[in-house]
Amino acid sequence: MSTAILTGPPVVGSSLTDDLRSLGFDVRSAADAAAAATELAGVPAGERVALVDSRFLGHRHALRLALTDPRFPAAAVDGAVTAAPEARDELARALATRAGRTAADPARLPAGAPGAAGAAPSEADRSRPAGDGSNDSAGTPGASGAAPADDRPLPDTLAADLLATGVAVHRPELGTLVAAVPSAPESRAAARAAIAAVDEEQVRLRSAVKSRDGFFTTFCISPYSRYLARWCARRGLTPNQVTTASLLTALIAAGCAATGTRTGFVAAGVLLIASFVLDCTDGQLARYSLQYSTLGAWLDATFDRAKEYAYYAGLALGAANASGDDVWALALGAMVLQTCRHVVDFSFNEANHDATGNTSPTAALSDRLDSVGWTVWVRRMIVLPIGERWAMIAVLTALTTPRITLVVLIAGCAVAACYTTAGRVLRSVTRKARRTDRAAQALADLADSGPLAEGFAAAFRRPARALPGLAVPALALLGGAAVVAVAALTPFGGPWPLVAALGYAATSGLAVARPLKGPLDWLVPPLFRAAEYTTVLVLAARSEVNGALPAAFGLVAAVAYHHYDTVYRIRGGTGAPPRRLVRLIGGHEGRTLAVTVAAALWHDQGFTIALTALAGALALAVLIESIRFWVSSGAPAVHDETGEPA
Repeated sequence: MSTAILTGPPVVGSSLTDDLRSLGFDVRSAADAAAAATELAGVPAGERVALVDSRFLGHRHALRLALTDPRFPAAAVDGAVTAAPEARDELARALATRAGRTAADPARLPAGAPGAAGAAPSEADRSRPAGDGSNDSAGTPGASGAAPADDRPLPDTLAADLLATGVAVHRPELGTLVAAVPSAPESRAAARAAIAAVDEEQVRLRSAVKSRDGFFTTFCISPYSRYLARWCARRGLTPNQVTTASLLTALIAAGCAATGTRTGFVAAGVLLIASFVLDCTDGQLARYSLQYSTLGAWLDATFDRAKEYAYYAGLALGAANASGDDVWALALGAMVLQTCRHVVDFSFNEANHDATGNTSPTAALSDRLDSVGWTVWVRRMIVLPIGERWAMIAVLTALTTPRITLVVLIAGCAVAACYTTAGRVLRSVTRKARRTDRAAQALADLADSGPLAEGFAAAFRRPARALPGLAVPALALLGGAAVVAVAALTPFGGPWPLVAALGYAATSGLAVARPLKGPLDWLVPPLFRAAEYTTVLVLAARSEVNGALPAAFGLVAAVAYHHYDTVYRIRGGTGAPPRRLVRLIGGHEGRTLAVTVAAALWHDQGFTIALTALAGALALAVLIESIRFWVSSGAPAVHDETGEPA
């Protein structure tokens, strides 16, 4: 349980204690800073603690946003400040300093506290409602270095002290919600009127919806899924439970599609939409109740991919059961294309995460288009985000055949991929930006180079320094295109794909031999993904061996899981998977070489067995490490607020 310390004399008729207890706080009282320091020392070190002025007036959700969000080590609104365990020491030091000052000079006590000076507090500082700009951290008293006024509430002075010591104090956007510490009867009456004028529950429901999402999600799902999120919250369900329910629903949908009957296809489409409703609900529940966690963000992201790719497999099985139509190559192609799209998004964002001097005419044009209402939704629909994509898949499954569904899906994703990639290439070549070592390291981690590429990189480090800027993505493109082309155009089982894979390892090593800080170096990871996945697809398709394509589907799914796991570790600020794991599973070039070796050695059922064994070994290795990490991770709580990139 968390602990809240009320500072100052009690206020008759205040509901503050009840509000704090409803938010899960054990409430204690302290007359002044010295008493608050004593109470703070008695709170167990692993607990969150909050200090709240007893005269606080505001919405309960304003307190919830400020005091219970697990993503921030410290947060504040007018009259309240909180510190998670990692910021407790700084808060304790600031409080001890304040207690020492007031002990030396009682006139420095916050107004209204026993022993404080008799001067009336400034209503301009105390009665302002939150949402008028007073909660912006740039305007926080003390943020500019000026000494805070003595008559401010103790929590406000502590928030300023924390900022002065370098602690990032989060100030939530309250909008129309009220958080104030009025002292005079007139200002308290005005604050109560402002509180009564706002429907707090409607504000809370609106804020549960993502700030940026696709057209289908925004207008067809979120208007009612938010109420489902509230229903879940009131029954004590957690976002992770809803995420798991969404996964199970999607797996049942895939099973229905696998039956190959029209009834099964219709049921699959309906269940896929139901799964997506639950997928929206878990995030809205997290925002509604502030139940953020690193594990939850990982589950949400990885389960989305697992649901979609399992459904592709269900369509392939359904096509075989319905008419003997083999669409495994289409299912695998859809997975390859969708995964490469996401890697483009992730690589571009990481490359520009903290770039300086980021100016681009293309970006300026994009911002202007986003200022026109209808173009915003057209642009979001063109990229075929998860809502539009799943709605299209569900409708086509119910009304057509798996082959038509997958062909239309691939065509739509190809258009979206061309649109987003072209725009990002234009932004990159027209902007003048200096990329950081952090961005270069993130791209190197996303590249997923194994021992072979590392060895070639070490050998080519000196000549790599002389390469022009565009040579790095050009090398990645040429090496990948060569191995795919050779696999597609030479006889299956011959030695040439193996030779091309060795050349691919060499060009890959040369591409990563120097830091990836060029304007288009963010293309290197998605080019590596495309080369590896497409080589597996082409060799499995050309083998004409029974079961080779389903086995290849499983292999690419296992490798894709590893790549998504890498992305979300980087996003969570915990760094990439350990290098020993990357070396153990061979890196992208090592796996590509292994598949070409299997194709050269086994021309019949042995190739399927080799792909299956490789898929099983990779899945086992990456899942054990991934689950171990995410279950035990001490990474800060995160959640996606901007919608699916792509």
